[in-house]
Amino acid sequence: MSHFSQIKTQIRDLSSLKAALTDVGVDWKAGDQPVKGYRGQTRTAEVTIEQENGYDVGFSWNGQEYELVADLQYWQQPLTVQGFLNQVTQRYAYHTVVEETTRQGFQLSEQQQQQDGSIRLVLQRWSA
Repeated sequence: MSHFSQIKTQIRDLSSLKAALTDVGVDWKAGDQPVKGYRGQTRTAEVTIEQENGYDVGFSWNGQEYELVADLQYWQQPLTVQGFLNQVTQRYAYHTVVEETTRQGFQLSEQQQQQDGSIRLVLQRWSA
């Protein structure tokens, strides 16, 4: 019986995912690696986060998005699963917005962390 959970996300860009994980202070490994779970079971993930207890956390591509893959019984991160995903998703959105708007000729001119935890970005583009 599998104890692995696969939690859907809206994360589709691997480079923004990696940047988001770095932003939230997570040590991660890239490349197809096994995520270890209960009784030696494994799932392959493109990004792996090792935990001290030997049970890993990972992000695995399901054909549409990256899912969080873990045996939640052995979750050993400072935040809850939802808290962790909230932080990663916010930083992922930040990197995605900045990357896409830069591609469209915008520059980030101001960034403010709001009291509610949101991030306010001011972008500008000069036109001729």
